[in-house]
Amino acid sequence: MAAKHSQADVTRAISAARSVIDQVFPVPPETVTEAAWTETEAALLAWSNEGSAPNRPPLLVKSGNHATGISGNLSWDGDVTRIGKAVTLHDEARRTAGCFSALRGEAEGVQAVTSSTRAFPVFYAENADFHVIGTRALHVHLVATGGKTVWDEIALQSMIRQGYFLSDETPYSGVRALPPSSAIRVRGAHRTIWTEPLPQAGPTPSSSRARRAAIARLADALVAAVEPLRAAPEPVNLALTGGRDSRLMAALLHAARIPFRATTNGLDTHPDVVIARLITGKLRVDHTIIPPVQTERKDAVVIPHPQERTYEVVRTCEGMTSAYESIVEYLPYSAKPTMSGQSGEILRGGFLYSQGQTTDKAMRRRVNDFFLKNEALFTEDANTHAKELAAPWLARVGENPWEVLDHMYITYRVGRWHAAARAGSLRRGDPVQPFLDNRVVVEALSLDQRWRHSEEVVYELIRRFAPGLEKIELEGSPWRFAADGGKPSGTWSWPWSRTPAPPKAVAKPVKKTNASWNWRTSPGPVLSGLLRDYVLERADALSALVRPDELKAVFAAPSVTQPALAWNLYTVAALLTGMFPGAPPTGLEPVRVEIPGS
Repeated sequence: MAAKHSQADVTRAISAARSVIDQVFPVPPETVTEAAWTETEAALLAWSNEGSAPNRPPLLVKSGNHATGISGNLSWDGDVTRIGKAVTLHDEARRTAGCFSALRGEAEGVQAVTSSTRAFPVFYAENADFHVIGTRALHVHLVATGGKTVWDEIALQSMIRQGYFLSDETPYSGVRALPPSSAIRVRGAHRTIWTEPLPQAGPTPSSSRARRAAIARLADALVAAVEPLRAAPEPVNLALTGGRDSRLMAALLHAARIPFRATTNGLDTHPDVVIARLITGKLRVDHTIIPPVQTERKDAVVIPHPQERTYEVVRTCEGMTSAYESIVEYLPYSAKPTMSGQSGEILRGGFLYSQGQTTDKAMRRRVNDFFLKNEALFTEDANTHAKELAAPWLARVGENPWEVLDHMYITYRVGRWHAAARAGSLRRGDPVQPFLDNRVVVEALSLDQRWRHSEEVVYELIRRFAPGLEKIELEGSPWRFAADGGKPSGTWSWPWSRTPAPPKAVAKPVKKTNASWNWRTSPGPVLSGLLRDYVLERADALSALVRPDELKAVFAAPSVTQPALAWNLYTVAALLTGMFPGAPPTGLEPVRVEIPGS
């Protein structure tokens, strides 16, 4: 917090920030510790539930007349001190490896900075007396408003369409998210924001030697990103599926010679489970299967009531992620190292990974659909706002549509959806995520989008890190370059293996069966009825955003045909009718969702 004028009382703002910590920090109050640095006209406050976790820097690193706090993790211990001593945080953050944001309090004011993904977000707001900057949007909002919650209703149109924000908006009036690779500095009443553009991709290397060198730079960045795990007291727990990205993480840990074990969620016959067994068998690592909760007859799954699920998601993710998403439930903080393949699409072209047709027209339509999905459902004002948000990206589509879908993924899918959803896992640990490492992202975005879109880059990284792993079946679709009739450009392996790798057979996809059924995408009539009744009873609260007749049509079928949209509507309806902040719902029975064909 930084005062705008000498009459502003910093001690009152500090008291306000402390008074609401139990509302904004979704962990038990008894687990929370605090650190503070204050000056006459500025203050930096920090809270944590990490206790005395080893190998963690202090909450605030104090030096002279300033203090620095790091949210996230850095690849090298000395970076905390180096960032703290920098004249401006922005210059130092650009060349710092890790996944983090940083805030610094100074006698003259405050600074904050995000890395290239803003996976650890920074939010800012102001009132007549103070500039307020923080890592929890609701906290910033309540300090700025004096404890009153005011919703930014028109901003929530994006939450209904996509389940996250396609802008720098938040659910809270007056609170904005700092963009990726950005810095904010406050001096008195003046606030300045700098943003470093995301890297522009170069052309695909024209020779095999140049391709190997480009992939080697990315491989080196990935290895450096897991360097802190060498000091871990026990093996890394890797969430492993049958896809590409977590497989690359397994290969990376194998190549870096960092001990790990794997965990897979699903029924015993689910493709993720079947393929993960093959991967762990190949690498000779321990593998644990976690089945979903089922009834005794195993003909249904049992889930929390939608109100309970929504409250927990809203409380944890601050209303910036839909209750359609399954966030990690709370457990006491553990220093045990964890990893997953989340956001690996960065290495496959961002939103391009799911782009079928790659004509300029098709990609322009995709960008438009992101912002104006289900346009007929929304009011004129909501659609006008969405068009305003889409305009800058649509203007860029004419110049480079490949770059637009690549950069939108970083800016919104990672910087807004992932940043909000991962709050659940951060309560219980501090996962290392190489795909979000500052240096890895810069190296990846510098590679031609068409090359990454072909999936050759990921394929070659897996083959380089763990030769043979690329031969194991894939869940879903085959390698894109193989489906298009291509083949990888080289047959080399990791540098310490001097024997050239023989040509490899391309892995075949594993087709989905009824074993891959998911209650979220097939909710059935009972759960659909609960979603329908709750939303339609609160239709008036949604009237500024959606048209009543179209809203009824969403729930016309016995089982909703767009379950994600139904959950998004449920989430926003809950926000606008006061579910949170407040006490959690009680006395609600779990919901039984039948497994088709059981």
